[in-house]
Amino acid sequence: MAFRIRFANANDAPSIQAIYAPFCESTTVSFEVRPPSVEEMAGRIERISPQYPWLVCECDGRLAGYVYACAHRERAAYRWSVDVAVYVGPEHHRRGIARALYTSLLAMLREQGYVNAYAGITLPNAASIGVHEAVGFKRLALFPGVGYKFGEWRDVGWWHRELQPPPADPTDPQPIGVLRNSPGVLAALAEGEQLLRPRTGP
Repeated sequence: MAFRIRFANANDAPSIQAIYAPFCESTTVSFEVRPPSVEEMAGRIERISPQYPWLVCECDGRLAGYVYACAHRERAAYRWSVDVAVYVGPEHHRRGIARALYTSLLAMLREQGYVNAYAGITLPNAASIGVHEAVGFKRLALFPGVGYKFGEWRDVGWWHRELQPPPADPTDPQPIGVLRNSPGVLAALAEGEQLLRPRTGP
């Protein structure tokens, strides 16, 4: 199998929507109850991508999963922190795609100058916890009964990953649109792809 990690664009919206919709319709992984339309998904990609990375993983030319970052909160003092999420289609589970996507994303966020990444996980979800902790996230907090879906109140756990030591006098994170073709960002893409390449030798 040939894998490629690259930046998402609006043309990926149908494939991304197809991966995401079942998480809305039949799971508590997402707290959305109505899947966004393809047009809505394209709008999200276009809105987020100038500032934050939105990456996809292709497997033999087909989109297998995606990962993105977005603002943690809107207040200016939060601007060095991001929320992150990853989704992989069911037919591509257990191939290391989520871990590879996160590896590229987190390296890219460091390159931009972000300091903290946060991920919310509806509980229970051992698989998602395993993926996040494998790339260095640590459990931070529990919001009991914070969401209501499928007739039950749902707990959400929050996980934290420090991307780099907090600087004493931080400069603003650089938009990913400015750094897109920089050596550090290209190296971040390659770092994730490397995890998906077949191992050779003993």
